Formats: sequence, structure tokens, C-alpha cells
Amino acid sequence: MLRRRFLQGSLGGMALAAAGGGGAAAAAPSPVVKTTQGDVRGALVDGIHVFKGIPFAAAPAGADRLRPPQPRAPWGGVFDALAFGPKPPQGPYPPLVAGLLPELAGPGEDCLTLNIWSTELGDARQPVMVWVSGGLFEYHGTGACPWYNGAGFARDGVVCVTISYRVGAEGFLYLDDGLANLGLLDQIAALAWVRDNIAAFGGDPGKVTVFGESAGALSIATLLAMPRAGGLFRRAVVQSGGAHHVSSAATAERIGRRLAEKMGVAPTRAAIAAAPLDSMLAAQAALREEMTTQPDPAFWGEVLFTNLPWQPVVDGDVLPGHPFERIRAGAGAGIELLVGSNTEETRLFLVPGGTIDTITPEALAGSIVAYGLAVEPTLAAYRELHPGASPGDLFSAIQTDWYWRLPALRLAEARAAQADAAPTHVYEFAWRSPQFGGRLGAGHSLEIPFVFDSLGQQTQATHGNSPPQALADAMHKAWVDFARTGDPGWPRYDLGRRAGMRFDTASRLVEDPLGRERVLWRGVR
Repeated sequence: MLRRRFLQGSLGGMALAAAGGGGAAAAAPSPVVKTTQGDVRGALVDGIHVFKGIPFAAAPAGADRLRPPQPRAPWGGVFDALAFGPKPPQGPYPPLVAGLLPELAGPGEDCLTLNIWSTELGDARQPVMVWVSGGLFEYHGTGACPWYNGAGFARDGVVCVTISYRVGAEGFLYLDDGLANLGLLDQIAALAWVRDNIAAFGGDPGKVTVFGESAGALSIATLLAMPRAGGLFRRAVVQSGGAHHVSSAATAERIGRRLAEKMGVAPTRAAIAAAPLDSMLAAQAALREEMTTQPDPAFWGEVLFTNLPWQPVVDGDVLPGHPFERIRAGAGAGIELLVGSNTEETRLFLVPGGTIDTITPEALAGSIVAYGLAVEPTLAAYRELHPGASPGDLFSAIQTDWYWRLPALRLAEARAAQADAAPTHVYEFAWRSPQFGGRLGAGHSLEIPFVFDSLGQQTQATHGNSPPQALADAMHKAWVDFARTGDPGWPRYDLGRRAGMRFDTASRLVEDPLGRERVLWRGVR
């Protein structure tokens, strides 16, 4: 049985310390740990060793800007790993997101860092979980968010690591010049660092689980299809993601050249790297504005549907082919997988600003056509599934299925169809937030503090004042058990029973949770 959650005060102290505030009284010196780059010193907080901002690669600046991650030169003396490293360079969050999702670090160039929580150091051989955060491949990319506090995993015998990676054009610029997907290469570099060093922090390099949400989950599904990621992890958790969201080389190159045009420089990596960083970030913002106001399908292609101008690109080298097709053909088949989504993902983006109430029946019908479905049978099916739903509610449900739930399900199906694939387990997060008059629902990202057992860490805006701790206990335990054994506590997904766990105030195993939708979308998504 897992030990009960640690005092919220200790978590708060760690968050305050990271932000430059209080919490020093709870900390004591931690033993120095040797890494391949040099010695690092963290802090001991309520029995948990915490190391923040450890560089796993050189700063991607100067001659290394817009280049693959390079090894970090050894440092002399002892590196004080006491504060989170900076976020990768990026523009400000969209206002609605900024008001809901907390953050403790600002952007900076020396951004390729990671953070570690562990109760044991040395030869403890504990399972390891490496968190890859989300953010549209354009924002975030850091482990400093208090929702991602790894102390809960450490308390329960798992070494928790959170990593940063480059986002936006810094991480995913493509110009058909032999370089691509630098943000994914950053993730691989972090995992290689974990392989080489985590044993000194009490972890087992042979028992690494990668887990992530949204763009982090999309990254992990893509890593399954990447030869360079082979051997770096044993298990994977894909939260609100799948293997469908990538750009073709042609689309990615058009976007890269348009970025250079907006910056007023030649469409070469050297010219873009030589320009001021602010110029690139301003051009990124202008690109997103153009995508919104001038949604030309001939230019934007698949990005018009994903809203991810900097998503991974099928370049033929780093990513040799479409990740879903590669996984369906057996790539990553030896990796044990836990995959799922939230019941009402899109409501996070539609409810806070009131957009959900502005969607007309005509706009709803247009979206159905754009997704490749017939309007009347689709509306009839979704109205039956969601009695009394408004056009905005139906739009949200349909987009949630296209964007998140169906890709996650198809990933599970692709794995279940392979006789020799490692087990795949499926979940659904269905707890409905009370916020915004209860309309936020089981929205995107709301499962994260339940998984980390970090409720109360600046979660009130999205989860209210009394989210169910029992649900956090259940989800957190499932993730811990999966990291330990590959079994989260319910049957593996197969094409007969199609069983999955639905997490809610009363969690239960369900049979074929997306049965009606998967048939409706067959051949389309």
C-alpha cells in the first residue's frame, strides 16, 4: 500500500524556494552526487533529495543555436542544483492559458536542463519516470510547473525526472537542410543522460518509463517510432496524445520559409540563427495570427487541423516515416504502453473565454464536413451520445474525439493488432471540474495533478477547492504500479473485449468505452 500523501506544506515550501521565496527552513544539505559532467549538489526536503536545473546538454546558443543538442562540457567544482533552469525561449502564453496554468521559471537560452526527485541515492535501483511536458510544441517545455512536482513519486519509491526541450522554431524549424526535430533530439539527449547517470540518484536505468501530456504525449508516441530513441526507455505513458500529429516535409518547409520572410532574413538556418531572438518570436506570433486570419489549406495543409505549426516533421531521417504507420508496422512494439485521454478535452480551450457559446449550427456543420464526416448521421449520433447539448457542446465533443480520443484509441488498436507487441493498457479521465459553473468538465490537462498527486499546488483555478484526493490516490498508484511492473491494475487492451479504466470519483473498468465513436469515425480518423 502506498504511503499517504506528504504534507502540502512541504510542497509549498519547495515551490516558494524555487520562486525565490521562503521554504529554506525545511531544506538541509543533500549529499553530492557524481555525474558524467561533474558533481552536483541538491537539497534534502522532508526526506526527499531534490536536484533542480541540472544541464543535460550545452546551452543551444551562439554557434549551437538551431543545431542538435551538444554535450555539456564538464564543470569544475560542484554544481549547485538548487533552482529550476529557464524555460526554452518562447513567447508569452495565450492569456486564457496564462491565467489557468501556473509556472515558476522564465525563458532563457541555457534551457536544456532536468530536475530529479528521489528518496534514495546510490545503488537503490528504483524505477524511473521521466516527464515530458506539453504546450503546443510552442510554449512551456519545462519541469518548473508546480503541478509537475515529483515529490509524490519519490515518496512512493520512484525516481521522478522532469525535462526541458526546445519549442517553436528553436526546436522544430525545418528548411530541408539536413536538420530537423531538434526538440525531439533534446528529449533523446535528456533520456541518454538519464541512462548514463540515474543510477547515482537511486534509479534503475533499465526500468525507465517516459510519460507526458498533450505535446509531451505526442512526443512520446513519436519517440516510439524513432530509431534514435531505441533502448532509452522500457515503458511509456501517453496522456492526451497519439501518433497522428506530424507535418510533412513540404508543409514544414513552407512554414520555415514563411518564418524567415516575416523576419526579413534569407531562408537559411544560419541567417535565422544570426537574427535577434526577439525577431524570431515576433515572427512566430505573426505566423500564428496569419494561420488564424488566413487559413489557406494549400499553404497550411495538415497544420490547419492540428493548430501546431511547430509539430514534429517527417523528415526521413530523425523521423523516418509517419509515426502511426511505423508503430502499426511494429516500431516500438517491445515498449509497454499506457495510453488514454480526457472525456472533454476541448472544453479547456472553449469554456474560459466563452467561445463555446458563440458556435453556430452552421459552424458546427462546417467542422463536421472539414473532418470528412457526413453531417446528418454525425449530428444524430452525437446528439444521442450528448442529449440536450448545444452546438458548442457538440463541436467540443467532435473536436475532442478527432484531436485526442480517436488518435489515442487508434494507437491502442494498432498495438493490440500485433501478436508480439508488449501489453497496452487504456484509460479515460472523466472527472468533471466544478470550475466555470461546472462547464469546464473533464478538460484537457486536468488529470495531471491527479497523476502527480500534487492537488493543491496552484490547482484551484482549474480544479476548485476540493478536488477528490481519493481519485489522485487511485491514478497516482496506477502510474506508480505501471512504472514498477508494466501493469497499472486492469486488463490489457485487446480487440475483443476492448477494456479500459475510467477514472472518476467512482472509477471502474468499462468495455469498449468509445464503441459508437470508433465505428462512426472508421476510415476517417
